[in-house]
Amino acid sequence: MSGQAEISELLNLSARLGRDPLLVQASSGNTSIKLEGTLWIKASGKWLAHATEADTLVPVRLDELQVSLSENDGFSTAGAMVGGDYLRASIETAMHAVLPHKVVIHVHSVNTISWAVRRDGEERLAERLGGLAWCWIPYVASGMPLARMIERALAGTPSATIFVLANHGLVVCGADCRDAEERLAEVERRLAVPARCCCDRATMEPMPGWGLPESPEMHALGIDAVSRRILTGGILYPCQVMFLGPRVVSLSEPEGAAGSVPFALVEGRGVVTSRRMTASQRAVLNGLMHVVQRIEPSAPIRYLSETEVVNLLTEDAHGYHACAERNAQQASVSNAR
Repeated sequence: MSGQAEISELLNLSARLGRDPLLVQASSGNTSIKLEGTLWIKASGKWLAHATEADTLVPVRLDELQVSLSENDGFSTAGAMVGGDYLRASIETAMHAVLPHKVVIHVHSVNTISWAVRRDGEERLAERLGGLAWCWIPYVASGMPLARMIERALAGTPSATIFVLANHGLVVCGADCRDAEERLAEVERRLAVPARCCCDRATMEPMPGWGLPESPEMHALGIDAVSRRILTGGILYPCQVMFLGPRVVSLSEPEGAAGSVPFALVEGRGVVTSRRMTASQRAVLNGLMHVVQRIEPSAPIRYLSETEVVNLLTEDAHGYHACAERNAQQASVSNAR
């Protein structure tokens, strides 16, 4: 298979993954392939769902990445001109570079995250992933810290092709796109968790200053006491705080907070959303709902610490959110044409 054919295969795979809300939400997740000394990796802020419709992959020379890795600079400037625009490579470029496999897939699988936010996650997953070459990666920040943690894991388990990232997501690797996709499907099969509660009817009427979620099942987050307790207990993973803010508001009546937060829980009744809620926020909130509904009521949860949350609320994070939203809008315009 030619290099261009392999890139096309990765783009098609990326689009399939990106269109599955149980695997990818908004601009989360990234994919890559190594070809003839070049790492082709998803650009920062791009949506995998649009991989076949817009320029999505950035070519970065692997030898230059290795120099950056040795200098510990985090690849902060990795990027290239693509289609007339400068695209910055994903923040996870370092992680993709240190993995020796040809194809790497990183997704925010809701099934995986429902296990990865547990304090006993590693122990519980050992039961489900037995026989597979996998590693548990304790939570660290994206970028160079995560790449270094992956390196250490590989030193102990060189055959590993599956990495569960605590409070983050899932990474699977393969010799080609088909190999990686089949491995992802196997992990998903083993980690599948049924949703605890599904609300099939709207329980809220529109309120002044607030809108309602597009999906009626979202109201389960406000109706289900377990979901409210989990959500108000803290932040579960990075995308939650980056797109939805550092806290979840729970109200007895939907008033007073309109406009200041993207959504709020109304105890026993449902969910209300900001009228300014973006496409990215809606996608991330949908993913959060699916994660929370898969966490056992008795699960010991490991929330992000206050320091970890603060470190996520950076200028770069705000820029990433804005970039993700621009890409969502651009894709919508393209599709409309």
